[in-house]
Amino acid sequence: MTTPPRTTPGTTATTARATTTPTTDRLPRRLTARVRILLWLLLVMSVALGAVAATTRSILLRDVDHRVDRLLAQETGEFANFQRRGKDPDTGRPFAEPARLLRVFLERQYADPDEELIGLVGAPGTDPAQIVQNRQLRVDGPLFRDAAALRRIFDAPHAAGSDDGVRWAKVTVARRDGGPEAAFVVAFHPERERERADDVFRVLLVISAVALLMTTGIGWVVAGRILLPVRLVRTAAAELTEQDLTRRIPVHGRDDVAALAETFNAMLDRLERAFAAQRTFVDDAGHELRTPITIVRGHLELMGDDPAEREETVRLVTDELDRMSRIVEDLLLLAKAERPDFIRPEEVQLAELTADVFVKTRALGDRRWELAEVADRRARLDGQRITQAMVQLAQNAVQHTVPGASIRIGSRTAGGRVELWVADSGPGVRPEDAEVIFERFRRGAARRGSLGSGAGLGLSIVKAIAEGHHGHVRLEDTEGGGATFVLVVEEERTSWNAS
Repeated sequence: MTTPPRTTPGTTATTARATTTPTTDRLPRRLTARVRILLWLLLVMSVALGAVAATTRSILLRDVDHRVDRLLAQETGEFANFQRRGKDPDTGRPFAEPARLLRVFLERQYADPDEELIGLVGAPGTDPAQIVQNRQLRVDGPLFRDAAALRRIFDAPHAAGSDDGVRWAKVTVARRDGGPEAAFVVAFHPERERERADDVFRVLLVISAVALLMTTGIGWVVAGRILLPVRLVRTAAAELTEQDLTRRIPVHGRDDVAALAETFNAMLDRLERAFAAQRTFVDDAGHELRTPITIVRGHLELMGDDPAEREETVRLVTDELDRMSRIVEDLLLLAKAERPDFIRPEEVQLAELTADVFVKTRALGDRRWELAEVADRRARLDGQRITQAMVQLAQNAVQHTVPGASIRIGSRTAGGRVELWVADSGPGVRPEDAEVIFERFRRGAARRGSLGSGAGLGLSIVKAIAEGHHGHVRLEDTEGGGATFVLVVEEERTSWNAS
């Protein structure tokens, strides 16, 4: 007896857990379509809102720069105009000293909170000898306190510029009688203006974040509703089996997703028909082949040594095998009728086709064959399949009539249709059997006692050929008794007038 390997306590559970862990846990989880749509939506919205916020900030900063430029131009223009036209209020004459000009002008100005108006008197290359007046609301302004910055502005060769973030412009005062050089300087500190633009930018970012949160919730709900048919398709596909193909997807709306659901339902319809045809084929084959197989087996099991008995058994077995072969061929033909290439239409002459059918059917039995009428025109149909159907109808008529009975064949056109027909003078078909005789392995009760001994597939084949031509088979009573089978082919789909 084999002894199982020993394990230490606590080892067994660990090993079991390790061996029973599904391998799918190690596989990366796929993102669903709903999540991917939401992520793409958030990415696009983030880029769009970020671009809007950045563009708004850029526009606001540009407006600040334009406003500063206009303010500097306005202040320097006012001073230049005062310098040309202004007069000393004490003397009533033009200003003789730059310092007096600057002082009088500055006393009449009111600067903005972020603006400094400064008058400088001095010589180039040295610190300004005098700051005439600073008319900034905060008397001791930042630029006012920075002598080095004032020196740079005073000595600058150009009339405007920027120094450590401060925007400035100046107007040099014309010297008279070799007096000291002077200048009027207007400076603007844009920090607060820029901070307002940054505040707006931050507010836009907060609004964008709230909008993204709302978009996330709304997008999740909307994506779920849009993709609901897709999830139903996936669920239905997972639940489908060969035994149950009845599940369908509800279709709502007219969008692409609804079209997907309709396409999936149509696919299920085709699959259901295909599986039904397969099951029917198997059931029919099993049902019809069971009887001849039983007969063959029974005769072979009971066959003795008598040569005559052996000969009779061989004859019966051969006959049953031939019948099995015919059944299999008919079933295969019916199965092939579901394929799109079952019918291969081409242009044929109806008169010639009808005459050929008549010649071929005359050899089926000792009957009084008649070619009643012929349609003299051209039509587009599968001549071989039509011939096969007509020969089957003629064979059916032979099986249900006695020798010497009348069988008529003909073709005609009526109401935009092509009709080929076979009429016999047999016992006819009862009204209650008119529909079932076209089903597989079904025969009318009135004909079961007649001469025919087929498997009941002949009229099913005729019906399949007619439907392959987008037509049908019609049963009519024959005048004087009997049955008339009419093979109807829709002309607007399969034929045209000969030119």
